[in-house]
Amino acid sequence: MKKKKLNYAKWGYIFCAPATIAFLIFSLYPIFFTTILGFTDFKGMTATTFHFLKEPFANFQAILNSELFKKALGNTFVMWICNFIPQILLALLLAAMFSRTHNKLKGQGGFKVLMYMPNIITAATIAILFNAFFGYPMGPINDIFQKLGWSAGPVEFLRSKTTARGVVSFIQFWMWYGYTMIVLLSGILGISPEIFESAEIDGANGWQTFWQITIPNIKTILLFTLVTSLIGGLQMFDIPKLFLLGGPDNATLTTSVFIYNQAFSGSYLYNRASAASLIMFLIICVLSAIMFFMLRDKDEVALNKLMKQKEKEYRKAMKEKAKGGNN
Repeated sequence: MKKKKLNYAKWGYIFCAPATIAFLIFSLYPIFFTTILGFTDFKGMTATTFHFLKEPFANFQAILNSELFKKALGNTFVMWICNFIPQILLALLLAAMFSRTHNKLKGQGGFKVLMYMPNIITAATIAILFNAFFGYPMGPINDIFQKLGWSAGPVEFLRSKTTARGVVSFIQFWMWYGYTMIVLLSGILGISPEIFESAEIDGANGWQTFWQITIPNIKTILLFTLVTSLIGGLQMFDIPKLFLLGGPDNATLTTSVFIYNQAFSGSYLYNRASAASLIMFLIICVLSAIMFFMLRDKDEVALNKLMKQKEKEYRKAMKEKAKGGNN
């Protein structure tokens, strides 16, 4: 009797089924539903039905013409840039320092844990912590300023728009620089040590090695970091919402908080919130595409073009040879 062969593919589908079903129900379906709502009149807390608008892009026009949305978009970009630039610079510096083969820092494992720790603290905890730091009239920052003679009395730091944006940007920087450092460090450690040894033999110093070898070899990791930071930055929600509720005077209002307020505050404008979400999705897609284009491997692109050209010439030569043989 022939032995029945086990169909391992079947078990693969069975094990993948729960995650696939969960994705379809909790991710893909909400995405499609949100897309549809952007073209409808669906609003109101108790609404159960909706109708497609005669002017399908009316919600999108309303969002794009909204001064509050423009302000939220501007705030989001400013706070993302202000936290990402120092974040990537410090992460690169620390990653280069921790990856040095010579003069290794003692206890670097502990330093890595401490630097990554802010990333695992909940946003609500951090919001409470910084509210206490900048408390008025009593708080650690106010106490320090008064003891150093920098202010005659208590200062309401968080009533200033610039200070509020700066604090939110600092919190985002402090929470994520450790994660960025770990990602970049993994990319640097993936570079062949022989390349660094060859550079050292050729007399390259640390700065030259960093710019001429390390950076070009982690370009893919840098692209990943930049794109994921862009997506996360444009979806900034928890700290601005929990820390300052978008204030003062909407100075820390982000697009995600704006969408939340549209959907779950006031008139419950689910259609407008969906339209704003789709606009942000398109903005992220366009900016991500630009980043992919700017950080593409030009040598690889040129090589692919050359290979395609050679292949085209080869096929053309083969066709001409075939025609000559037939004649």
